[in-house]
Amino acid sequence: MGAVPSTPRWGSAARPQDTAEYLIGTFVGEKSFPLGSDYWQKLLELPLNLQWPAPRVRQACEVLAQNNYYTRHLAKILIHFAWCLQECAFTTFTSGVPPSSYMKAINASYISSVFLKYLIENTKTATYEELHISVDENEAVPSNFSRDQSIESLVMQSVLSLIGKVDVRPTTYLLHHELLNFMLVAMSTQLLSGPSPGPEDIHPFIDAAMVQESSLVGLVVRKLLLNYITRAHFASSTTSYDLFSEGKQSGVLQRVSSAAASFVLLPLNYFVGSSAEATRSPLAYISLHVLLILIHYRKCLLEIVKDRSDDGATSDFLLKEHTYFSENPYYRALENAGDIEFNRVDIEGNAHNGTLVRLPFASLFDTLGMYLADETAVLLLYSLVHGNSDFLEYVLVRTDLDTLLMPMLETLYNASKRTSNQIYMVLIILLILSQDSSFNGSIHKLILPSVPWYHERRLHQTSLGSLLVIILIRTVKYNLSKLRDVYLHTNCLATLANMAPHVHHLSAYASQRLVSLFDMLSRKYTKLVELKNDKMHIGNDDSRGDNLPEDMSTESHIYTDFLRIVLEILNAILTYALPRNPEVVYAIMHRQEVFQPFKNHPRFNELLENIFTVLDFFNSRMDAQRTDGEWSVEKVLQVIIVNCRSWRGEGIKMFTQLHFTYEQESHPEEFFIPYVWQLVISRRVFSFNPSSINLFPVDLPAEDISSGEQAEKHQNGEQNGHPVYFDLSEMQ
Repeated sequence: MGAVPSTPRWGSAARPQDTAEYLIGTFVGEKSFPLGSDYWQKLLELPLNLQWPAPRVRQACEVLAQNNYYTRHLAKILIHFAWCLQECAFTTFTSGVPPSSYMKAINASYISSVFLKYLIENTKTATYEELHISVDENEAVPSNFSRDQSIESLVMQSVLSLIGKVDVRPTTYLLHHELLNFMLVAMSTQLLSGPSPGPEDIHPFIDAAMVQESSLVGLVVRKLLLNYITRAHFASSTTSYDLFSEGKQSGVLQRVSSAAASFVLLPLNYFVGSSAEATRSPLAYISLHVLLILIHYRKCLLEIVKDRSDDGATSDFLLKEHTYFSENPYYRALENAGDIEFNRVDIEGNAHNGTLVRLPFASLFDTLGMYLADETAVLLLYSLVHGNSDFLEYVLVRTDLDTLLMPMLETLYNASKRTSNQIYMVLIILLILSQDSSFNGSIHKLILPSVPWYHERRLHQTSLGSLLVIILIRTVKYNLSKLRDVYLHTNCLATLANMAPHVHHLSAYASQRLVSLFDMLSRKYTKLVELKNDKMHIGNDDSRGDNLPEDMSTESHIYTDFLRIVLEILNAILTYALPRNPEVVYAIMHRQEVFQPFKNHPRFNELLENIFTVLDFFNSRMDAQRTDGEWSVEKVLQVIIVNCRSWRGEGIKMFTQLHFTYEQESHPEEFFIPYVWQLVISRRVFSFNPSSINLFPVDLPAEDISSGEQAEKHQNGEQNGHPVYFDLSEMQ
């Protein structure tokens, strides 16, 4: 360890720097200290506010990696870490100065995080043998240590217990923050696995977290969400010690900003947020990331099942391997969370079974509304409205839905500046909400005085429902010109279809956009058909029938489906809501020529019959009117409004209403586990050696790419393909 003193300097005359050099040097060195040695108390009582250059941090990690097999010092400090936390849980704070157990727990968290992270990043085995998280069987251990419990289970139980049971206040804030940092490090083994979890994947710490008692799991989920809601701040003036002062002096285990490693001493430096909000509320920010990692984790298990032999003549059974996923208790706790203001009872009056997390839904709703510009908040909202029926119901009965919808619609408006995954999450949330008829009705009753972020046109006194229609159509058009993603198209159109029967006083601009959407898709469809016919003609001339690209034929079928959905949307408005939507009638009459080319199309003719029935009705009323001079927009609209009152729907064919529902893919973990960790890494909540990451593709620095290899580029750290292959099924 370079200039590490060969003898301890624990006396009062020793310089703090020399003591630190000795203690850390001894920790990583060849000599093994027993679990009961007083060396560990000296190490954990060390004030880690001394300077130690970054290269020495890496050197210390390398030396520990060489000696840990013999010394088992990582396992031993983890045990002491757990013991310190257990002591903290029973400590009463009688003054503003934290007790020694609190300080030792923070130091243990520091040291454990730094060295554990290095060993995880540089592990060579899938079983993480390099961690050596066990104590030698021949080593004497104190009576308060049980060999029956794994060290990772002991640590995670202690960490989660303190997080869940000890309140966040000025004297405990830093410890809470460091424990969440430690959890990120401990759970980062997922970064080394592939995107599809398999039974061979081993994640010692997060697996240990998954087997904790449900009561503790509920406390942890509640505390992490409360941290996110309350957004507590740490004020240095509230403490009388300067262990974490952020002066010019760096810490012993200071942060190393390199591609190979990232170490941290100070907790406020350990957390490096990419936004001003993250800097102002670090505990809230890291709590949300830890929660998302926990709720979206899925453990794949293998079992041997008996399967009857294919030979029906025998009764023999064959043993076959079968994989399945164990239930995630954190997701279950979030799923069962209830409003603190409402005691949930089922239809028969029985109290809800299982551990129930009680949360202030009102505060959670308001907090999400304030921070939905952040991608992690969008993912949390998705997790809640998809998994928790009580929270979804709470959202649907709120009269201020603009609190949630306006930031999401602004995100869609600025789609070019957002990741495609974020756009998908927003669209899926909107689809889930649109499945409820009360939502579709209430959004048209909420009037927005203005929409300052919408620049194409001044939107004044526009309903929230009209704005939603405008933004969804704008998203389809953007996707058509830039992304060309069929799933995004389908999602937007599905939401519009769910809304259609409940449209109320759709604005003139939204109505125009709806008809122009049909026009745009029809022109794209016509062009594809012409190209298809040209290719077929060339193929006939060349006597070759394989010249027609299969993807062109597939694309034309896709646009046929899109056009039909748009016609279904228009039909639903005209069938169920025509008297309330004169602007839609006006827009159809104004652009009626766009429907003519498809009047005899076998896929569209039935739907177009209804549109032409409406056109005939209102055109005849227009012809019957006498007017002086030219028809103005106002005069035409007035005739439509008057005749809407006498409209009885004669001649209209009734079609089954389209109703689309969102269904999560059968293996959502293949998207959500990589996605959550991408958010953690991209927001610099936690850094990791990019060359060690297998969970998702990353851009490596040029020097890390071997000659002749092509680095796979993924802008914004996004994955290939679509985030969720959801099913959009019509409910007949």
